[in-house]
Amino acid sequence: MSRRGWTLLASALTLAALVAMAVALPVPYVRLAPGPTFNVIGDVADEPVIAISGTETFPTTGSLEMTTVRESGGPRGGLTFVQAIGAWFSQSDAVVPQELLYPDDTTGEEIKERQARLFTVSESNAIAAALNHLDLPVNRQVVVAGVFSDTPADGALEPGDVILRVDDADMKSAAQVGELVRAAPIGTAFDITVRRSGSTEQLTVTSAENPDDAGVAYIGISIAETFSGDFDIDLNLEDIGGPSAGMVFSLGIVDKLTPDDLLDGRTVAGSGTISPEGAVGSIGGIRQKLIAADGAGAQLFLLPEAQCLQAEGFIPEGLTTAPVRTLAEAIDVIRAWTAGQSVPSCPVRADLGS
Repeated sequence: MSRRGWTLLASALTLAALVAMAVALPVPYVRLAPGPTFNVIGDVADEPVIAISGTETFPTTGSLEMTTVRESGGPRGGLTFVQAIGAWFSQSDAVVPQELLYPDDTTGEEIKERQARLFTVSESNAIAAALNHLDLPVNRQVVVAGVFSDTPADGALEPGDVILRVDDADMKSAAQVGELVRAAPIGTAFDITVRRSGSTEQLTVTSAENPDDAGVAYIGISIAETFSGDFDIDLNLEDIGGPSAGMVFSLGIVDKLTPDDLLDGRTVAGSGTISPEGAVGSIGGIRQKLIAADGAGAQLFLLPEAQCLQAEGFIPEGLTTAPVRTLAEAIDVIRAWTAGQSVPSCPVRADLGS
């Protein structure tokens, strides 16, 4: 082979190697795809998703499907150029720049922890919303959601601690803790009484100046409120994150605690956050969740009212997609739909099939 031939061959091999590397390298995008669905009034791994004990429950029929979105890429890594291009041309997937979802310095582990916290808060809010709807007692607890490293609370408080008192004040809301700390001078020593693993402990934490807010005291924790009833309600799903299961969990709890058969043997799916007072809030990945619901055989999909416009153009044929604002509205829609009555629905502009 001539020198020119060897040069062309080397150039071609180098170009092929560079192309292969570019194709295999991760890209700064996140792929959203339809995830699995879970029947919250059914069982997972031979355990009821919603387990209620200590009070009377009632049989349920049908399926109440919680929809999910499967993410890949971004801080979790693993999304290649070829996969991103494939997802770009898929009806069921979406590809979005990483910075639209997560800050640049976010790690995959931080996302996992954050999503787990949001899911736990969602479960707690779902219990409160269902019990409030049924006019049943709701117990509130102030809980340490996280402890930041190298802060006054680091080494003293732990995630999961239930804060009972700060000095002599009983803690009745999450906001109350921060208000007390900020109202006292920097360097104040607080006696904090917590319940940890069934035992009551008194700890001392001295406030410091917040490095992100000059002149303001802080102790370095994030606070959440959790809710419970006068009987046990356990929600048993693992490795699921985010807050958008709240509405569906609330519907499942109400279905199990009331004698009326809410679904009447039908398959209903949905997604939406829930507040303790029963307000339904926005969620992400609506297109993927609609496709997941259709794949699970749902005939009715409930979603936050504000997201009808996002769903437009991606509603599978035969899937009634009903916007709701509250838990009470969601229950009314299901009852009307199972009775054969008309319900509000988002417009259908595309036939995605089943």
